Amino acid sequence: MPLKPRLFIPILIVAAGIWVYHNTFQGPFILDDIGSIVQNPTIRHLSPLSTVLSPSPKSLVGGRPVVNLSFALNYAWGRMHVRGYHAFNLAVHLLAALALFGIVRRTLLRQALRERFGTSAPWIAAAIAVIWTVHPIQTEAVTYISQRCESLMGLFYLLTLYAFIRGVESRSQVAWFTLAAIACFLGMATKEVMVTAPLLVLLYDRTFVSGSFREAWTRRWRLYLGLAGSWLLLAHLMAGLHNRSVGYGLGSTWWGYALTECRVIVEYLRLTVWPHPLIFDYGEYVPIEHSSGLMPYAAMMAVLVAIVVFELKRHPSIGFVGAWFFVILAPTSSVVPVAGSPMAEHRMYLPILSVITFALVGSFVLGRRFFHGKPGLVLGLVAAGTVAGLCAFLTIQRNDDYKSAVAIWQDTVNKRPNNARAQSNLGTVLFQAGRAGEAIGHLERALRIKPDYADAHYNLGLALVRLGRTQEAIAHFHSALRIKPDYADAYDDLGLALEQTGRAEDAISQYEQAIRIKPDFVDAHNNLAVALARQGRVPEAIEHWEQALLIDPGDADAHCNLGLALMGQSRIPEAIDHYEQALRINPGYAEAHNDLGVALEQQGRVRDAIEQYEAALRIKPDFVQAQANLARARPAR
Repeated sequence: MPLKPRLFIPILIVAAGIWVYHNTFQGPFILDDIGSIVQNPTIRHLSPLSTVLSPSPKSLVGGRPVVNLSFALNYAWGRMHVRGYHAFNLAVHLLAALALFGIVRRTLLRQALRERFGTSAPWIAAAIAVIWTVHPIQTEAVTYISQRCESLMGLFYLLTLYAFIRGVESRSQVAWFTLAAIACFLGMATKEVMVTAPLLVLLYDRTFVSGSFREAWTRRWRLYLGLAGSWLLLAHLMAGLHNRSVGYGLGSTWWGYALTECRVIVEYLRLTVWPHPLIFDYGEYVPIEHSSGLMPYAAMMAVLVAIVVFELKRHPSIGFVGAWFFVILAPTSSVVPVAGSPMAEHRMYLPILSVITFALVGSFVLGRRFFHGKPGLVLGLVAAGTVAGLCAFLTIQRNDDYKSAVAIWQDTVNKRPNNARAQSNLGTVLFQAGRAGEAIGHLERALRIKPDYADAHYNLGLALVRLGRTQEAIAHFHSALRIKPDYADAYDDLGLALEQTGRAEDAISQYEQAIRIKPDFVDAHNNLAVALARQGRVPEAIEHWEQALLIDPGDADAHCNLGLALMGQSRIPEAIDHYEQALRINPGYAEAHNDLGVALEQQGRVRDAIEQYEAALRIKPDFVQAQANLARARPAR
């Protein structure tokens, strides 16, 4: 029975994607995942929706409400279980691959190309989609959860173009063009690179549909006004963004950054053809002292751009494929400095299509020229399958590097030992893994590379506290705050360190400063509440625990601590309610079982109290306080 491409190919694409990403589902939250997901209070509830769609402008998801909504949906479905987040990322990638297949297939079947490609179109489109799906350079956009912003934007970008193509082919133009506009608006609310989508849709129209910009505008000016309207949404979302390390005044000039990006783009092209080594973090932008070494790369870029412009006039379809590469990279790889990350593999999520399309379509054309008919197609498919198999093998290997935070940062440091951020982050995750001694060496290395690195000072402070070197830690927290005066986390942990040295009032002032900078800082509210309670200022402490629970009702510790405070105020029924909430969140919370038992005993519910003490001891058999409470309660029964 002959294969039916319309049924077989989508299954093949999805199967290939699942196969190469099957080993990613246990990968932990790393780097920006912490701020975007773990410490993001705006994803804890789906209502009010206005809160979900208004993430902090200081975070990675600031100005990207659709991404934040997707994280909120993940949280609603599975809270902090990482598997669901990875499954969502993979689903986005597979949908994008299917949209890509549809775009390429329909483009090859358009009147100008149908005669050349004909019945081969579905198989060429399938080869492009499969290789794009399994290419190793895509791992950062798929496996690294926070880079959902790139893959999700890519999906909306492709859907915008796909809906446009369906619109020009269909009698239901209004419906398809409306879908194109909706996808474009959603993309703008996902990531800023979507800004180029209306331009590429217009260029596609000119190249494959209308034949000229004038004709494209005359026929579909309403559509283009609608797509361009999404720029207003993007401008609104970008207003007031902070901490993206994007723009001028960050130690880089437009021309210096542009020259650097010429070399970066050449590296992107090399990684497309030979994806090794892949690096999670390439480091920050370093201003160039001598531009002479970059001039060959600039000359190469000038030649490539000139070829694309020439081909847009002479062979528009070839020119469009080349323009796709440069236009999509333009927002991050031109003259606007992205000082925090001048090179990142996830930015090739869509541009890599140009290289894959050139290579595969070119190989199929040559194959048909030398081997007429089906033999040429078969040989082309065999070659494409070989490339896809090699890419899949490399992708599965690369995904193993994401199996733990220590593994991905160790891999990065091995490849970029002079990357201060990588050294600092490796030190941080080693500290979090209980390896504080090893962490200090990497954090000190980071500070030798970059002495004014606030994050390295802060993380070194955390490691020193763990080793009992509190005074040294306090000095590093102060250094971090001198460099970055609005560093809320540093104020919070400085407060904890000061409490350890008996300086309770100073600690309270640090917690208060952290909350002034970051009003929704749950840990700071909790720490301040504990410090106030120790000072006998229980009513103030209760206010801060209540505030913490308004921000994050799923904080079992806050419920338990508030319960203790309410007990001290003789507000027993309220305390019981909070203990029960803590146990609904964390049924294995031995301390909450014990404290609930005390509260129930005070209400005269001795039998219920005994059940709670026994539950605490089943969880924690050496829990001395629960043993004593149980021994006291049993005779009373």
